[in-house]
Amino acid sequence: MASGKEIRGKIKSVENTKKITKAMEMVAASKMRKAQDRMRAARPYSDKIRNIASNLATANPEYTHPFMAQAKSVQAKAVGFIVVTTDKGLCGGMNTNVLRMVTQKTRELEAAGNKIEAVAIGNKGLGFMNRVGVRVVSHAIQIGDTPHLDKLIGPVKVMLDEYQEGKLDAVYICYTKFINTMKQEPVVQQLLPLSADKLEGDKGAHAWDYLYEPEPQVVIDELLVRYVEALVYQAVAENIASEQSARMVAMKSASDNAGNVIGELKLVYNKTRQAAITKELSEIVAGAAAV
Repeated sequence: MASGKEIRGKIKSVENTKKITKAMEMVAASKMRKAQDRMRAARPYSDKIRNIASNLATANPEYTHPFMAQAKSVQAKAVGFIVVTTDKGLCGGMNTNVLRMVTQKTRELEAAGNKIEAVAIGNKGLGFMNRVGVRVVSHAIQIGDTPHLDKLIGPVKVMLDEYQEGKLDAVYICYTKFINTMKQEPVVQQLLPLSADKLEGDKGAHAWDYLYEPEPQVVIDELLVRYVEALVYQAVAENIASEQSARMVAMKSASDNAGNVIGELKLVYNKTRQAAITKELSEIVAGAAAV
């Protein structure tokens, strides 16, 4: 059995760890509210631009943007993945879950003869893609708690340009969708080509008619690029909100576990101390009886 000094050292070490995890839990809780507000503020913009893209796509049927055209190729090409993860760890199994789904999807596509390319947004995803041997065409790390579109446009544009040039058959975006504080759901969805159900919007009994200035093609080209950028920004905002929620829950669980460990160590320490006292009393009584 360990001595009382060793047990006291372990108790002190776990108490210090508990202080750290408790502080991290409080910081994550503070950042979580801001991240959720930012994510919810971005959702109406994404929905509105989706509706406008839907109306424009149906209002000018003689022109089909490359983002909406299904690639037709007899030979196997490449498929791109935009993988959104966190820069830091200590957020439970959030990154593991989304990267597991990415691995499963890439294996299915590779089995069909496709090559895989990736854009990594987040340090964890970048490290994972390099380890598994996936070609990373661009990356964006150290985004911080507040995502800025200017930091995301560059890396994402590399893959958008490859799709427009016909080098990619499809582009998928992978991130963790925020459901609520206790639940975050990994998502792998097709970004390009824009499928029909993504552009359904609110099709009612009426149809919008637009006056294009300067030209319909120029307007639709610009709009659909902004539409894709909005989807990427929304994915990053959802991922950051999920990260803070997952980290808060993970740190709370770690603090609770540290408290349980401290309680068990104190019980062992008290038993050890009581055994030592009992032994000393027994020796004193035995010595007195011998005299």
